[in-house]
Amino acid sequence: MKRALGFLAVLFPLFTLPAFGGVPELNVNAVCKARSADAKVLHSAPEQSVADCVRDEEASKQQLSNLWVSTSVAIRKRCQSDARSLGTRSYLDLLSCIQLAEDVKSDSKKATGR
Repeated sequence: MKRALGFLAVLFPLFTLPAFGGVPELNVNAVCKARSADAKVLHSAPEQSVADCVRDEEASKQQLSNLWVSTSVAIRKRCQSDARSLGTRSYLDLLSCIQLAEDVKSDSKKATGR
């Protein structure tokens, strides 16, 4: 019985769609440290400190939280999928993707007169 429950606990997140819930939970410290490490590997100066990056990511998460519920599930899913496939999962990336998608959607509605 414990084995079955453990198995279900592992599989359940694979079958749930995060786009239907709230804003995804990301480890911003890990994201920011990875960005800093990438800059070092490329022998370039990081664009910002890890602390500044974390602050910006948290601010982006707050903005994203405000947009998330009013954004269509299709756009949320596409932005999450794009971020995963590009390996750029961050709140700033998700926020930018959603804002761009909403702008495109709005512009196409204006062009068609809807």
